[in-house]
Amino acid sequence: MKKLLITGGAGFIGSAVIRHLIENTDYQVVNLDKLTYAGNLESLAPVSDSDRYAFEQVDICDGGEVQRVFREHRPDAIMHLAAESHVDRSIDGPADFIQTNVVGTTVLLEAARGYWNELEGAAKAAFRFHHVSTDEVYGDLGPEGLFTEETPYAPSSPYSASKASSDHMVRAWHRTYGLPVVITNCSNNYGPYQFPEKLIPLVILNALEGKPLPIYGKGDQVRDWLYVDDHARALMRVLEQGRDGQTYNIGGHNEKTNLEVVHGLCAILDRKRPRRPGGLASYADLITHVADRPGHDLRYAIDAGKIQRELGWTPQETFDTGLEKTVDWYLENSRWCQRVLDGSYRRERLGVIE
Repeated sequence: MKKLLITGGAGFIGSAVIRHLIENTDYQVVNLDKLTYAGNLESLAPVSDSDRYAFEQVDICDGGEVQRVFREHRPDAIMHLAAESHVDRSIDGPADFIQTNVVGTTVLLEAARGYWNELEGAAKAAFRFHHVSTDEVYGDLGPEGLFTEETPYAPSSPYSASKASSDHMVRAWHRTYGLPVVITNCSNNYGPYQFPEKLIPLVILNALEGKPLPIYGKGDQVRDWLYVDDHARALMRVLEQGRDGQTYNIGGHNEKTNLEVVHGLCAILDRKRPRRPGGLASYADLITHVADRPGHDLRYAIDAGKIQRELGWTPQETFDTGLEKTVDWYLENSRWCQRVLDGSYRRERLGVIE
């Protein structure tokens, strides 16, 4: 039975990976998470009682504790998802992003290298450091074309710059020390258990309460949307079958403007929750255009051809089916949402510099 160490496993994508592994495979999973504002162990409630699941509350910047986790749990591989991940927060506080995403990744790489060097035989040959990154490292894409694995890096925000830096560190550890690595860069994720500062859950929760639905600028920013469970399956495919030292882009083949996404959400809510607050004719009446954020990239779009050709992965969900499932989950899990919102986040607009 293989054992996988997952950093950031209490976050949105990490918890989806862990639920997938416990429910569909025989993997043992060790979840290493600092439990910042976006880490929520309730997202793991469906699987937390499994005897194949263990949790370690550890900061990835704490080298001594990270080394202890490697020594005690003896993982066969590591999937690194722990990161500060919100662009708007990076505008207000870039130092935290450098500390976690760059310094923390370096600490992990060194701990993994020390552990890997002590392994022997088949265990050493099979070990992998899988670094999970973002398409935002590529910067702003023009009205045509797609990001490929060969697209030059041109990050626009402190968040994307910190993720680009961590990608380079991983490649350096592979080139310099021979550490076996794979890197994935994904498009925008959405789905159940997403922290409500992100566009889709924010719109759903605000709409249900009759609050404004804020849209940056004209809402013409284009993103490629990837359902989180599809992403979890892709990550495992890369971990198990990806070629050493390679990068794989993971996208959902769903390019939509932000305005299209919000109108789609409103249409689903009009149908599923027709008793709208304040007697609104449609939830779309709540759409409010606000000033754009600094350095906002206009378009991201992923060419996921490499992972399809080499590893046979394609997304199972269309944007319509994924969005429907997402709305259903939030409508059925209002208690989870309320407990999240009882914390420090109150759906304020983040990243505004006066």
